[in-house]
Amino acid sequence: MSTKTFRTTVLSAVLLTCAAVTVQPASAASFALTGWATQGGGTTGGGGAAPTTVTTSSALISAMKAAGPAVIKVSGSISLSGMQKVTSNKTVIGVGSGATITGGGLNISESSNVIIRNLNFKNWSDDGINVQYSTRVWIDHNTFSNGYDGAVDIKRASDYVTVSWNKFFSHNKTMLLGHSDDNGGEDRGKLRVTYHHNWFAGTNQRHPRVRFGNPVHVYNNYYASVSGYGVASTKEAGVLVEGNYFENTKDPFHRGEGDSPAANLVARSNQFVNSGAGAAGGSVKSIPYSYTMDSASSVKSTVSGGAGTGKI
Repeated sequence: MSTKTFRTTVLSAVLLTCAAVTVQPASAASFALTGWATQGGGTTGGGGAAPTTVTTSSALISAMKAAGPAVIKVSGSISLSGMQKVTSNKTVIGVGSGATITGGGLNISESSNVIIRNLNFKNWSDDGINVQYSTRVWIDHNTFSNGYDGAVDIKRASDYVTVSWNKFFSHNKTMLLGHSDDNGGEDRGKLRVTYHHNWFAGTNQRHPRVRFGNPVHVYNNYYASVSGYGVASTKEAGVLVEGNYFENTKDPFHRGEGDSPAANLVARSNQFVNSGAGAAGGSVKSIPYSYTMDSASSVKSTVSGGAGTGKI
């Protein structure tokens, strides 16, 4: 019988100021908004608008593009072509566990106050979800697999985003934050994103790959047999990686990636099982919001039981 190795990191760099954080033992999946999307006035999507159920691509596209608040319920499988725009003040939510977007993706561009929940994204031809020039976005309890480019890419001056309780499998380029090293004029002081309680099941890279955003908060995620690398902090970024569970992941986190220079990464209270130690350094700005963090040892069971579609 093989021997498994368990390790937990302590603080390995400098966090300028500690946030108000509560650490607790294992808990059930949460459906409450936490993290950066609570800032700037919060994220409510369509709010209390009367729900509209859609079953066709034309109905979905029309509802997402319409002006004004809307709660759009997706029923069944809908095939999209290319990237389809989601305008401001929208909640797009799947019905049950089988609601699926296939072939194309959702483009949250020049929008604010958008929620995407409980949808399966499969076989997209560009990105699954693209966020650009947008603020106050919450991407929660979705499942992503077998797409072409990024599953969830966030770029071009976007800000105040939370990516929570999603499952990613059978995919390569998972989550990009900041699209290029030469876009600092738009991105400095923005690209602030929280990634928590996501499940990366055998994916390859970008969990996330970060440029410019500081602080970016990566906590309580479950990395299971990630074949490439977990988190990369590059080009002026500051990333706090805490309370995550890394299993069979040789390269949990590092600084620099490809042609992008190394940036700041603070790692603390992570659990490693048959995994590398990761590389951290530098300092990261303080987290401005309060949050409850599960103990790293409980993350595998909590996240694998609560992430993805069909839980809401």
